[in-house]
Amino acid sequence: MLALAALGACGRPQPKGEVVAYVAVPLSGFQANGGQTVLGGARLRAEQANAQGGLLGRRIKVVGLDDEADTEVALSVAQQVAAELNAGREVLGLIGHYNSSQTLAAMEIYKDLDLVVITPTASNVELTRRGYRNFFRVNATDAAQGRVDGEFLVQQLGVRKVAIVYVNDEYGQGLRDLLARRLAELGADVGLSLPVESGLDSYADIVRQLKAAGPEAIFLATYETEGYVLIPEVRAAGIDVPIMCGDACFLSVLIDESGPAAEGVYVSGFTPSPRAVVDERWVRQYQAVEQRNPDTYSIVGYMAMDVLVQAALRARSFAAPKLIEAIHNLDYQGLAHRIAYDENGDLLEQKVYIFQVRGGQFEQVWP
Repeated sequence: MLALAALGACGRPQPKGEVVAYVAVPLSGFQANGGQTVLGGARLRAEQANAQGGLLGRRIKVVGLDDEADTEVALSVAQQVAAELNAGREVLGLIGHYNSSQTLAAMEIYKDLDLVVITPTASNVELTRRGYRNFFRVNATDAAQGRVDGEFLVQQLGVRKVAIVYVNDEYGQGLRDLLARRLAELGADVGLSLPVESGLDSYADIVRQLKAAGPEAIFLATYETEGYVLIPEVRAAGIDVPIMCGDACFLSVLIDESGPAAEGVYVSGFTPSPRAVVDERWVRQYQAVEQRNPDTYSIVGYMAMDVLVQAALRARSFAAPKLIEAIHNLDYQGLAHRIAYDENGDLLEQKVYIFQVRGGQFEQVWP
């Protein structure tokens, strides 16, 4: 913890008491790696605040809650949070959930609580169309992603016939529809649209259908766990067309598990890669907290916690109504991009980046 200890000035007052920040993400199961990186980023930002004397004199206690990437479990997590709030626990806010499906379900409980909810990654557009007063994102929506990804496929790669493979949930369906709409506007054809089940060991039947359809490009609106199975199988079948993945594949495990087949694959993301926005000191601090290297979603976990910290400092309070008002009035440069919100809780400026796997690394190719 030496790197973090160096943040605190000698003689700085120590925090008295604590305030809880929940992080509700998958911490076990097939999406545990992504959830753990979000939790790591949130923990680092909290520890930085704690090393500076705390937040409004309180120590931030980060409590990870495992939703297992399962909607029923996410509802149970939300009920647990509600019970703790009703029992009088002082709470800074909740970061989560990780996936759109679990976030949509849990918000039906959170919407009635005095609780600020900030998702680091859930991108389904419906989340900010339901009128939640207490919901915010630090990521762009699938409306922005579908537009940018469609334009990249057509205008940069020059393809006119795209096959979309999608997980059959709110995330996959939403991104599929918005991408297909933009492709149609640009004169391209979605010749094939195939749903897949999450977490299988093989997608041989999907690969056979892709080969028979002969698309000019394949888009995966899936999670990394489907991506690193599909990509090697597609290449092994001799399908040599551009493959592009949505943001849910923007994790280093996609490259690690896909092996050589990942080379040349395009992936869109809501932040730059960590090495583009943080320095070695930040990385050392992260390693001191997590005993592992940061990954792409460490950035959004850190930014979500930073929004809670900045709001509390502005409001001089942990009360949810005051935090909500403060968040709507924030306008600052966050770790990766500007943090300023519209009335629905979406970012005023929504950025989407395109990467290509080159030499086993995500290299930004657009913008």
